Amino acid sequence: MHTQRLKGTRSGVLTIVSTHDSLYELGQLARASQRCFDTGRYDGPRYAPRMPLFAKFSDHLKQLSLIGASGSGKTTILRCINLLEQIDDGEVLLDGDEISAIGRDPNPVRRRVGIVFQSFNLFPHMSVTRNITLALTKVLDLRGDAAAQRATELLSRFGLADKADAFPDQLSGGQQQRVAIIRALAMQPEVLLLDEITSALDPELVGEVLDVVRELKGSGITMLIATHEMAFAREISDRVCFLHAGSVAEIGTPSQVFGDPRDERTQQFLRRVRSS
Repeated sequence: MHTQRLKGTRSGVLTIVSTHDSLYELGQLARASQRCFDTGRYDGPRYAPRMPLFAKFSDHLKQLSLIGASGSGKTTILRCINLLEQIDDGEVLLDGDEISAIGRDPNPVRRRVGIVFQSFNLFPHMSVTRNITLALTKVLDLRGDAAAQRATELLSRFGLADKADAFPDQLSGGQQQRVAIIRALAMQPEVLLLDEITSALDPELVGEVLDVVRELKGSGITMLIATHEMAFAREISDRVCFLHAGSVAEIGTPSQVFGDPRDERTQQFLRRVRSS
């Protein structure tokens, strides 16, 4: 597949601030900070030492991969950003706008922040095209023909043009996940959250979904990727964050985190992964 900027793609500056000396920023404008972020709901030791996810970032730092054992907080971070979970502390900001304020309507936020779930979450009684166009017509108020054209363009781009009229149960797992990604992209979000998008797939189907993410890397969109695919995280990411027990244990470039991890917990995790 070729790499090009998605039509209408924007890139948002995402910030997560905790009152406990934490901040997370990812986007296209260069800034500096010495704070980090808190993951949200976590019942264990809550304010362990943390490190900045991004002390400074630039137009070339847009993809962050979250790695760590199951239960370490990867999905919780994404759900807090998309306002599917209420945060206990701090703020989530998008381009400087606090989107996590109590009473804030989540729907305008979700127009700007797309999320792709582990289990596809396609409507089984709707065709592929209708799964994609539903939010376009109901949320963005696009005309039916304009929504259908956007869906057709994206399906063609990602090799699913012949599945436009199919229903989810007529697709492979990899095809369903590609449709889920297309559905999120059709909204032209500023930030795209990918939550373990290969975990529900058979091994032979993982590659086709990862190829889509590889193409998205060149499209200009900001992405946060929770993943267990270590080789893929090393390849695709500008930064990698290792989470342990709800806190940030280590953050750095892929070559540093995977090649020369500094935190003992990161070292132990990677040893377990490599030996499995």
